[in-house]
Amino acid sequence: MSAITLLDGSLNLSIFYDAADSQFEDNICLRFQEDCVEDEKLFRADEVGIYLTPEQAALIVLELSRAVEAARQSNADR
Repeated sequence: MSAITLLDGSLNLSIFYDAADSQFEDNICLRFQEDCVEDEKLFRADEVGIYLTPEQAALIVLELSRAVEAARQSNADR
């Protein structure tokens, strides 16, 4: 599983289907891992997992796609 590096490299996001939680409806995990000084943390813990249903994950994908398209369009208009 690869991670997406965010911010200045201090935040990593991994997205995966959690087979260990397959009995639950919300089994798609967004795992955030932070490696920075305490004052700069977004989360209280070094690692935070947010679990989504497939429908919620699909809505996030849709909205991210819309935002990417808007950003590309804006850049093309310059």
